[in-house]
Amino acid sequence: MLRISNSVEIGDNEIDISAIRSQGAGGQNVNKVSTAVHLRFDVLASSLPEIYKERLLKSQDNRINKEGVIVIKAQQFRSQEKNRADALERLRILIKSVSIQPKRRIPTKPANNARKTRMDTKNKRGKLKNLRSKLTSFSD
Repeated sequence: MLRISNSVEIGDNEIDISAIRSQGAGGQNVNKVSTAVHLRFDVLASSLPEIYKERLLKSQDNRINKEGVIVIKAQQFRSQEKNRADALERLRILIKSVSIQPKRRIPTKPANNARKTRMDTKNKRGKLKNLRSKLTSFSD
């Protein structure tokens, strides 16, 4: 049982964890022992509340594929138990991140004084550049 919050829990039967061989350094042990963990969690078939499912599927996280399955590969540690715990913790953090509703942005306008100052600065700059231009002489 993976506890996300006080009211949200995921059963162990909803999470598919398989052990695979790890990549990278590790000597002979890396060729013999499956220490990495591949975690798969189907969002659509889960018991999560609908709002969680909706936000997870809308998120741009690359760990969520087109079918709505979260795939996490954990191979940081040299023991399978630590990698399993790491994968479950990463899943918990991912789901918990969508539980917090982002604040709505309230668009603001610049203050009148700031707008006036900006326009004055632009006018001064334009006049300065105009003074730098070559003067045309009127000769008869």
